Amino acid sequence: MPHPEGPIVTTAAGDVRGLWRGAPGAGGSAAFLGIPFAQPPVGELRFAAPVPVEPWDGVREATEYGATPQRGDTGITLIPEPSVPGDSTLNVNVFTPAPGMTDAGMPVLVYIHGGGYVSGSPASAWYDGISFNRDGIVTVTVSYRLGFDGFGHIEGAPSNRGVRDWLAALEWVQRNIAAFGGDPGRVTIAGQSAGGGAVLTLLGMPQAQHLFHGVWALSGATADVPAERARTLSAKLANLAGVAPTREGFATVGEVRLRDLQTDADKPHSASPVAPIRALLEDGLPFGPEVDGELLPRPTLDSIRAGVGADKPLVLGSMDDEFTMVADQHRDRLRIIPASVALRVLGLDHDVARRYLAANPDARAKGTAAVLGRYVTDEIFRTLVVRVAEARGDAPTWAYRFTWASPTRGWALHCLDVPFWFDHLEADGVDAIAGDAPPRSLAEAVHGSASAFLREGDPGWTPWSARPGATRMFGTAASVADVIPDGYASVRPLLRAATEPGRLSSARG
Repeated sequence: MPHPEGPIVTTAAGDVRGLWRGAPGAGGSAAFLGIPFAQPPVGELRFAAPVPVEPWDGVREATEYGATPQRGDTGITLIPEPSVPGDSTLNVNVFTPAPGMTDAGMPVLVYIHGGGYVSGSPASAWYDGISFNRDGIVTVTVSYRLGFDGFGHIEGAPSNRGVRDWLAALEWVQRNIAAFGGDPGRVTIAGQSAGGGAVLTLLGMPQAQHLFHGVWALSGATADVPAERARTLSAKLANLAGVAPTREGFATVGEVRLRDLQTDADKPHSASPVAPIRALLEDGLPFGPEVDGELLPRPTLDSIRAGVGADKPLVLGSMDDEFTMVADQHRDRLRIIPASVALRVLGLDHDVARRYLAANPDARAKGTAAVLGRYVTDEIFRTLVVRVAEARGDAPTWAYRFTWASPTRGWALHCLDVPFWFDHLEADGVDAIAGDAPPRSLAEAVHGSASAFLREGDPGWTPWSARPGATRMFGTAASVADVIPDGYASVRPLLRAATEPGRLSSARG
C-alpha cells in the first residue's frame, strides 16, 4: 500500500511530492510522475526547441502521469501506452528507492519509449522502474514530441525537435537526479524499437556525449531521415493541409489533424499490399531524427564508425521475429507463393534471395509468411545489430538475441522482451503477449543482465568487441545463458548484398 505521506524532493525548479510504493526504508520505492523538464510546447513554443521550465512556488504534486505528446485512442497495441490529455507534455517520471538522499550515488537508467517516432507513451505500466529500484537503480522515463511536431522539417523552426527534447530531458537528469538518489556520472540510456534507435542516435551524436555513460538498445530502429526526404514530406503535408510549408503555415493546423494527415503524406502510390512494406524497406521511417547537418551532421552509423561514443559501453540486440506477426496475418494467401518469388517482389536479387533462404531454414520450413516476416525483421532490426557492432570495432560492445516465442502469438515478436527486461511480468496487458505463465527464470536472466550492466558496465557475457559474432541467446531451449560464436550469421547474405556492386537489394545502412 502507498505510504500516506509522499516524499518531497527539491529540484532546480521547485519541490515535488511523489508517492511511496511500499514502506519507506523497508524495501519500498517512490514514484515521482509528470515532472516537467520544459515548458509546454504550445502556442508560440509549439515548434520551438524545448524551453526550460519556469520555477514554481510551494510543492508540486507528482503523483499522476503527466500529459503525453501521444493523443487519443491508438487502438490495440502490443504495449499498453495510454494517452494523457494536457499541454505540459514534456515531462519525466522518476522511480527511486532513495528520494532526497543526495549522497546515495545510485546508477541511473533513462528509458526512451518506442512507437516508430510517431506514437508511444512513457505512461505505460510496463516501464515502471520498481524492479530496477529493488536492485538499487534509479529509473527515469521521458516523453518527447512525436511525428511531424517532433521531427518534421519546417522552414523557420529548429530541426529535430524530438531529439532536442531527449537532450533537454538528459540535461534535467544531470541537474536534478542527485536529489532522487542518483549519480549523474553513472547514467545509462536505454530504449526499445524507436527508443532503441533514439539511444543509438544519441550514442553517435557529438553534442550528447557528456549526458550519459552507457547505452542499451532493445530492437533499435534508426531513422536517419535524409534532409531532402524530410523537405519533400513537409511539402506534401503542407499541400494536404492547404497551408504554406512554413512555421507560420503549420501553426494553423491542429495537432490531431496534422497527425491524421502525416500518414497520407507518406502513402505509396501503388495499391499493392506489399507496397507499404517495400517502401519502408527502401526508404525507411518517414519521421524520426533527420540528418540535418547541424544536430545530426551525418548518419548514425557513420558517426559510430568514426568513433563517436566509442568510450561508452553498448549492449544491443533484437527479437528473432520482430514483425513476422504482420506477415502471418496473410499466411493463407502467401502459402501458394514461393518464398523466393515473394522476396523478389520486395526487391531482393535472385542470388541474394537464394543465399538468404539457405541461411534461414527454420523460417523457410514454416512457409512464405514466416520468411517475409523474418526478412522484414532482418532488414529493419537484425542487420543493424551487426552493422553497429562491426562499426564499433574494439569499443566495448555486447550483442544478444531474444528467442523465446510468445505462447499467444507464436513468435519471438516485437515488444515481447520489454516486460522481461523490466522484470515486470505482472503488469497489465503482459499476459496478452507473454501468456498466463511467462518464465520467471527468463525475466531473471534478462533483467539481471540489464541491472549488472547499469551497475558495472558489463552485462555478464563475452563481448562482441572481444570475439566478433559472440551473441547471448535469451530463451533457448537448452539454457537462457547460451552464448554462441556467430548469433547473427543468418543475416550475413543481406549484409554482403549491400556491398556488392550492381546488386539490387533493399538492405539499408
